[in-house]
Amino acid sequence: MLYHLLAPLGKSIILFNLFNYISFRAAGAMVTALLIAFVVGPGIIRRLQAHKVGQVIRADGPASHQAKRGTPTMGGLIIIAATVLPTLLWARLDNAFVVIAMIAMLWCGAIGLVDDYLKVVQGKSRGLVAKWKLAGQVTFGVGLALVLMWRPIVPPELIPSTATTVPFFKYLLVIFLPAVYVIFVTGVVTGFSNAVNLTDGLDGLATGLTTIAAGAFAFFAYVMGRVDTTGYLNLFYLPGAGELAIFCTALMGGSLGFLWFNAHPAKVFMGDTGSLAIGGSFGAVAVMLKSEFLLVIIGGVFVAEAVSVIVQTGTFKWLKRTRGREYADSNRVFRMAPLHHHFEKLGWAETTVVVRFWVLGIFCTILALATLKLR
Repeated sequence: MLYHLLAPLGKSIILFNLFNYISFRAAGAMVTALLIAFVVGPGIIRRLQAHKVGQVIRADGPASHQAKRGTPTMGGLIIIAATVLPTLLWARLDNAFVVIAMIAMLWCGAIGLVDDYLKVVQGKSRGLVAKWKLAGQVTFGVGLALVLMWRPIVPPELIPSTATTVPFFKYLLVIFLPAVYVIFVTGVVTGFSNAVNLTDGLDGLATGLTTIAAGAFAFFAYVMGRVDTTGYLNLFYLPGAGELAIFCTALMGGSLGFLWFNAHPAKVFMGDTGSLAIGGSFGAVAVMLKSEFLLVIIGGVFVAEAVSVIVQTGTFKWLKRTRGREYADSNRVFRMAPLHHHFEKLGWAETTVVVRFWVLGIFCTILALATLKLR
């Protein structure tokens, strides 16, 4: 909004030329998001407490988590507000990348909001029936893939609409058949939104990792949206992608602001409202940047958390079917899944697990940045 209002004035007032620079607006979005989170956070938390919107804790979870029962959830509303509002304020609203990223956050956040609401009303962990939650995620994934094929946001002569890039290789593309591309995009968005959801189990864990990953994607979006940097680094040029840096820095600032309230001992949890919104946003951003495989590197911790659940569930069902329930119970791969609970069961303090996973998140980001030169 500010770009459309103030950038044209730069012809007569040189100060307003700043609004033509994505770097300036991205910094403004991050600061604005941080301030919004600080301002609206306490009010949202008080309302959640007043309406008794408390977290339901798994009965089979670590004993230390039982003290968290009743802590306000749906705090993801803070992150969504602190991301969408600064994006509307600082980004170009005629940019398809930005519009799609905001729709992804709002769509997936709405699914999470319904899930959280049903959990609170029902007073149990079931929430929204899994098939309906999955249906909402798949619907968005299919819609995103079809839009990108029918109305490409990047000129097809620069990169095919059904293609994706491969880290560590110059100008190497994987080009999918249309039907396969729809499945691929749907899998990325659905899988990553659920991966972030599974990671959100300790105070500040998913929030800190989101901050790290959002900063990484802000950098990649900015680089891929510039002719000079893509030429120097042998990357595909994606006109308009630089505006995504504003959305990503807003998400970064909003997550940092939310971390103020979500740090141990947490005053509020993001709930599915926040985790699905964040995961869906990352998936959509990666798809638009043709960087789906890079998402696996940047979000390596999120991926590991999801894989731990798949492995735990899959091996348990297989052993139960082939060896019996008793054998399956006594031969689990992890002491508890997702992965962060496994380390808690090993005796690690919650804050230790969180900080060490943050360190791993930073390592994944550094590895992702290394792909720019190791090509």
